[in-house]
Amino acid sequence: MKRFICLLVLFTLSIASAEAAGAGKRVALVIGNAAYKQAGKLANPVNDAGDVAKVLAAFGFEVIIGIDVDRQAFGEKLRAFSRALKDAEVGVLFYAGHGLQVAGRNYLLPVDTALESERDLDFEAIGLDFILRQMEVDREGKTNVIFLDACRDNPLARNLARSMGTRSSSVGLGLAEQRSGVGTFITFSTQPGNVALDGEGRNSPFTAALAKRMLEPGRNLTAIMIGVRKDVLAATGGKQVPWDHSALTNDFFFQPIGQPASGDSAGSANAIKERLKIIEDELSKASDPNRTANIVLLAQLRERLHRLDEAMQEDRERIFETYRTHGVSSGPESQNELNKQIGRIQMQMARRGSERNALSEQIAKLEAELGLMTKP
Repeated sequence: MKRFICLLVLFTLSIASAEAAGAGKRVALVIGNAAYKQAGKLANPVNDAGDVAKVLAAFGFEVIIGIDVDRQAFGEKLRAFSRALKDAEVGVLFYAGHGLQVAGRNYLLPVDTALESERDLDFEAIGLDFILRQMEVDREGKTNVIFLDACRDNPLARNLARSMGTRSSSVGLGLAEQRSGVGTFITFSTQPGNVALDGEGRNSPFTAALAKRMLEPGRNLTAIMIGVRKDVLAATGGKQVPWDHSALTNDFFFQPIGQPASGDSAGSANAIKERLKIIEDELSKASDPNRTANIVLLAQLRERLHRLDEAMQEDRERIFETYRTHGVSSGPESQNELNKQIGRIQMQMARRGSERNALSEQIAKLEAELGLMTKP
């Protein structure tokens, strides 16, 4: 990790004069969601987001990074990104994590997403069309670039489909084809309606190729994506084909080229080092092993609490059913059997109640340590 950062800094110093030439303000929102509470932990998104954020920072982007963001934090990052875009020439979004499509609309999923019905989508998920609107509004003539590594196999999508009954067919595999406004380039890790692979290394096949190709000097975005597509096809045995839609009106280079140096190159290099340090600090917090272990434990405890609540509800229903079955006869034997069965259920409920109280205390303690707010 440290060696990777040092190489980026050295590479940055060689292009600092080009950056200082004033290619215009360039901002990026980079999100990596892995620690899903209702869908299990993903292997790559934190690494994917971190590596892409460092490359962008090395090329002079103002990077807003979010790791394992819940619905509230996702909204806060988007708001900060939207404000930064007002006077930016270029806006870049990179997202790694779970996404899904419903009725042709694409959604990105915060780590606390819980989809019990279609009604939950607008409250729990982030619509991609909403993000596109924020990137394009009042920015005529500007450039937007979007990378979505979000087409993974998704248990939340399966859960939602089950809840929708006859309308489950509207929940499609992967993400749907997404059109964009003029000046926007959007790319998916695989073709519409297909599922991308996580890979077996540090990064997903798509992000591994993207982070490498972005560093190639003198190549525009179209050339970079051709290289990415070739790399991913080779890495996945032809199973995954990155797809893009372009409405760009200008050529785009991650590395500003062909401009004379102006300004203080050393100052530009120092500014980039500072950006890299901020990103590294953010990643170190997110990748702290104790914090990660506690996040996983918290998800497990919440699931146990949910199952306990369901079991206690079933106990209450069993009591009603027992009364209905045995309460008809007023005979002493029947009444005695009724009392025994009700007593056993109530003892079981008492044990579950004690366990529930202990779990609730443990969850509250972990949430406080992690700085998380309990949903009302």
